[in-house]
Amino acid sequence: MLVPALLALSFCFRGRAGPSPRFLQQPEDLVVLLGQEARLPCALGAYRGLVQWTKDGLALGGERDLPGWPRYWISGSAASGQHDLHIKPVELEDEASYECQASQAGLRSRPARIHVLVPPEAPQVLGGPSVSLTVGVPGNLTCRSQGDARPAPELLWFRDGIRLDGTTFQQTLLEESTTGSVESILFLTPSSHDDGATLICRARSQALPTGRDTAITLSLQYPPVVTLSAEPQTVQEGEKVTFRCQATAQPPVTGYRWAKGGSPVLGARGPRLEVVADPSFLTEPVSCEVSNAVGSANRSTALDVQFGPILQAKPEPVFVDVGQDATFSCAWRGNPLPRVTWARRGGAQVLSSGPTLRLPSVRPEDAGDYLCRAEPRSLGLGGGTAEARLTVNAPPVVTALHSGPAFLRGPARLQCAVFASPAPDSVVWSWDEGFLETGSRGRFLVETFTAPEVQGGDGPGLISVLHISGTQESDFTRAFNCSARNRLGEAGAQLYLGRRDLLPTVRIVAGAAAAATTLLMVITAVVLCCWRHSKASFSKQKKLVSIPGSSDGSTSRGPEEETGSSEDQGPSVHTDHRDLILDEEGAQETKDPTNGYYKVRGVSVSLSLGEAPGGGLFLPPPSPIGLPGTPTFYDFNPQPDMVPPCRLYRARAGYLTTPHPRAFTNYMKPPSFGPPDLTTGTPPFAYAAFTTPSHQRLQTHV
Repeated sequence: MLVPALLALSFCFRGRAGPSPRFLQQPEDLVVLLGQEARLPCALGAYRGLVQWTKDGLALGGERDLPGWPRYWISGSAASGQHDLHIKPVELEDEASYECQASQAGLRSRPARIHVLVPPEAPQVLGGPSVSLTVGVPGNLTCRSQGDARPAPELLWFRDGIRLDGTTFQQTLLEESTTGSVESILFLTPSSHDDGATLICRARSQALPTGRDTAITLSLQYPPVVTLSAEPQTVQEGEKVTFRCQATAQPPVTGYRWAKGGSPVLGARGPRLEVVADPSFLTEPVSCEVSNAVGSANRSTALDVQFGPILQAKPEPVFVDVGQDATFSCAWRGNPLPRVTWARRGGAQVLSSGPTLRLPSVRPEDAGDYLCRAEPRSLGLGGGTAEARLTVNAPPVVTALHSGPAFLRGPARLQCAVFASPAPDSVVWSWDEGFLETGSRGRFLVETFTAPEVQGGDGPGLISVLHISGTQESDFTRAFNCSARNRLGEAGAQLYLGRRDLLPTVRIVAGAAAAATTLLMVITAVVLCCWRHSKASFSKQKKLVSIPGSSDGSTSRGPEEETGSSEDQGPSVHTDHRDLILDEEGAQETKDPTNGYYKVRGVSVSLSLGEAPGGGLFLPPPSPIGLPGTPTFYDFNPQPDMVPPCRLYRARAGYLTTPHPRAFTNYMKPPSFGPPDLTTGTPPFAYAAFTTPSHQRLQTHV
């Protein structure tokens, strides 16, 4: 009951006193620059009492001029309730929380805080105002702002009014206060174009939005900047080319170095180089390196050298099985690029164009050499050819080779040629009772040799030889098989041994020997005849016939004259026995030159048959066996003073040339000679009627 009564009493009392005091305006937070004036407003309504300001809870006083605070005062009309707080100039210590209080009314405004802003100082760039850097070498520029700037300033970099990126911002707070130094580092890799450039570091903050700038100038050292040129740039192989190397540098250039394809060019030191162009300059550029105290730089350039085809990748031999595809490839280089075609050796047909040749489903006849030709697209640059062999793997090809005939029981040889790719696993000789691959077996021996290469053949070749020692009859009738096998198949050939008889060979040799002997005898006889003819002389006595007898004179006869004419008697045959030695002792002493073959008893007989020229009887010249000084021929008048050649004349036939007028026969001497019968038709000598010897053989000895 008491509380409601008090409330009702208070309401009644207020109703009689009028409106209650209140804030018409309260202070708010204020940001003010250091050194400027700060004003915090405060207005009260329906209040006529004491008004005062507090700073961080400390009362400043009730007087309007605030004694003790020389930079503080209160402005406005107290009657109208205006109580504004002024601070001028604002200092850092003025940054605090302020309240406006109506003490008698028990009113307090909301606190208002004053923030004092301190503008930044002009920043400093380390190393400025001229900073030295090296072109191409990463470097940094440091800009620093120190002091009590509030808030901390922002450091920015500018070049030609354009803000630069790539900076790092760093702030260092002082221990005694909330402010400190601020740094900004700009990282950059300068180029030669940056030499003499001006960079600005700007420090700005809320206290100084426009900021404060510090400018620096870049002074750069840089290695040479090189320019390389060639004259002419496009050349043909063998022409001269001049390279020129120009460079700018800070500090100046100290040296030049030339290289080709990375290898130094010996003897080249200056800014000019002369060379003779070749194909290597197209792929191995020429470079010029220029140096100074800071560093070095180089430039390179490649020439456009025109040249003919050069083989880069040679086609490789190809081995494929029958029915498979074969592929060749080759690579040529040239400037301009050559035109590449494929053909088979010996053929004019172009099989393919380009670096690859594909032969589908090859057959054995496709084996051979294939050519990869390169033809230049520009005149005068020449061409090129490369080849590779295609070997078609197939079953062996066995060929029987010619083998000469053999003698019975003599050596023999059979041989065959084997061509195969892949090489044969074995080459086997077989016959009726056996087979042999290598080595020997009884009378048989096998040898294998490498065959000469055959152009476009069937693959690597072998020659297999079967040697037979002591041939038998069965060897000439049986078949010998030469067979070869590889992984693709088997093939063989059948051979027969030819026979050579001994008898025809003996006959040929004997005939040749006889012919040679006969020819030798004829030549010897002719030489002897001519020799004797040159030694003979005619005797002055005529119509005499002398028959030398034995040593005791028992067989000696006087000369007789033949009676009758030749016309009555027909052809006369006269036998001149003037060389006949009838001395038995002499006969026994004379040796038989036939060693008893014709039973000759040492009798020398000279025969001359026929008519002499001029109608006389011709007798042969004297025999060296006759007695010296004895007439040796019988003749009729007229007789020309000449000696006919050594001939054996057959009546009514003609002259037959004989090797020698002397001969040995198997004539047997009679026991005695009777007186001659000189009747008509009777030969003047008894022994002229002797029968012809039973052996009609003539043996001539030298």
